[in-house]
Formats: sequence, structure tokens, C-alpha cells
Amino acid sequence: MILRIDQDHNRFKQIVRGRIKKELKKYISSGELIGRRGKDLISIPLPQINIPQFVYGHKQTGGVGQGEGAVGTVLGAGEAEGGQQGAGNQPADHILEVDISLDELAEMLGEELELPEIKPKGRKSIVSVKDRYTGISQYGPESLRHFKRTYKETLKRSISTGTYRPESPILIPIRQDKRYRTWKSAVTPQANAAILYMMDVSGSMGEEQKEIVRIESFWIDTWLRHHYKGVEIRYIIHDAEAREVDRETFYHTRESGGTVISAAYKLCTKVIETEYPSDDWNIYCLHFSDGDNWSQGDTEECVSLLKAQILPRVNLFCYGQVESPYGTGQFLVDLKEALADDERLALSKIESKDGIYQSIKDFLGRGR
Repeated sequence: MILRIDQDHNRFKQIVRGRIKKELKKYISSGELIGRRGKDLISIPLPQINIPQFVYGHKQTGGVGQGEGAVGTVLGAGEAEGGQQGAGNQPADHILEVDISLDELAEMLGEELELPEIKPKGRKSIVSVKDRYTGISQYGPESLRHFKRTYKETLKRSISTGTYRPESPILIPIRQDKRYRTWKSAVTPQANAAILYMMDVSGSMGEEQKEIVRIESFWIDTWLRHHYKGVEIRYIIHDAEAREVDRETFYHTRESGGTVISAAYKLCTKVIETEYPSDDWNIYCLHFSDGDNWSQGDTEECVSLLKAQILPRVNLFCYGQVESPYGTGQFLVDLKEALADDERLALSKIESKDGIYQSIKDFLGRGR
């Protein structure tokens, strides 16, 4: 019976997984997946799946063949006079919510977008600890007793003391004969990553643009955490000046001021140089803007910073240009002309929430 239940449960999980993959593009665009994270779990509403259920009626009236009645008599409670609807007794269509882990979510994302696996670099700062049995000791818990070594010690003692009888080879170990496995903790370096998010918060970046950034960065976080044991995330906002902020401030700063993109790139360079050596860290930089920089001269400075300071140190630099009714969008054009051949640079134009799906593929499809 238990085996049958396990089989049914596994089949149900496969159905749910299939439905999620089928609708993944819709979930990515709407942000419906990220309403609740919990402990590394994502709540996903699946209105397409109906749970079978029993519906019980009320015993307010007689059943079939019971009580008085005539043809056409309404059975059960009807609508109150005047069109006022009170408490009902009819079932409704309910939405089933299922929880899946972030790793499962990342796997589905990779399968759906055909994303290549990332090959990490740097194995120094983040470590994992594993225990290995490496020796034998005279002391230890009975659960780790080494029976073969204990038998050999008992046999050696019996022979050396003359108590061993070949015709009746009964060996009883004493405390001194017992041997136990010992272990040593092995520290294994693991690959680690740093993600630096930069966002333009000038007057032309509104709530819709920031919502696009929030949804896309969630999926990028999920994919990178799937590949790295340790991930550090830093947030930089900029208008005419740049400053580092926490996650809450990053997504909820009110837009104002002009745009000087080089300010963000200078701060990004400083953070990388001082805290994330490229030999030990897998570094991902993501910049979101509407592409409206204040001058061509500043754009040229940005290109210079990318060529000389940022791109040589990072796995990937992603620039996502979010469509805005106030931005010119020229910055994306300038980056394409200056750095189109550099494989460490990924560019994407995000016209609306529907463009998030393709933008994620543009950014993560290089496997870096």
C-alpha cells in the first residue's frame, strides 16, 4: 500500500513539473512564481490542476422520496429575496499551490531555455567539510568498531598467552583487543561567485522598469546559486552619482536625477579590485538602464572602463536595456559598436515583461 502511494505521489510530482515547464514562460513574464520564498522554496499556483474532492449537501430538506414536494420544487437553499446572497453551500474552483526547491526551479529553467552548464573558476574562499575514515584507534564508540581488526587482536593475544585452542577456536575479545575506525575532516574548496547588480534610478526609470529588473534578477540568482556553493550579492544604484545599497533599497528607491553611467562602473571596479580577486571568484556584473546617458563623452569613459578594468576580471558582464518612454536607448547601440566581439559581454533589449524570457537566455546562454 505504501509503495502504491509513493508511486502515485511521484506521478503527481511529474505532472506538476510538466505543467510548470509548460507554463514557465508565462510565470517568468508575470513574476507569479516569486510571491513567497520561504526556506528555499517557491510557491507556484497551478490553476490548471483540480484536486478531486467529495461534496456533501446539507440535511435541511428531505432526500429522494422523502417529505412533501411537487414537480419543479427547488431543492436546497436558494437566492434570498432582493438579490442578496448570503453564506453559500456550493463548491468553488480552488487553486492548488505546490512548493518546489530552488534547485528544481533552476533545472527547469535550464531545460526550458537550453542553458549550458557553467564551468566555475576559483576554488579558494568557500569550503565544504567532509569526514573520511582514515585510521584505527583503541578507543571509540561501539558503532565504529572495526570487527576484522578486533578479531585479529583477539587472536594474537590468545596465541601469545597460550589460551588459543585449535580444536575449539572460541575467541572472546576483551577491552584491550577492541579497535575502532577513526576519521579526519577533509576541507574541500568550493567554487564561489559574486554578483554585482547595478541599476539606473534616474528620472526615466519608473516602477514598471524596476519590476522587470526585480523579476529578471530573481531568475539569474536562481541559476547562479544552482552552480555555486557560495554566492555573494552586492547592489549599486546610480543617477548622476553611484552608491552601494542593500537589496530593499535597490528595488524601491524612488527615481530622480540625471544619468552618469560611468559613476556606477567606477564603483563596480573598486568593489571588484578590493574584495573579489578574479583568481578566486567567479564575478558576474549586471547593469540595467534605459540607455539614456548624459553625454557621449561619459559613454566613451564607460567603454574604456569595461575594456581595461571590468571585462578582464569577470566571467560575464550583462547589460540589459529596459524600454522606457523617456530614454533614448543610445547606450546599447554604443556598446554594440565598441564591444560586440567580446564574449564576456552580453547585451539584451527588454521592451516589456514579455522580453524577460529572451533576455535571460541572452545573458545565461553563454555558459560562462
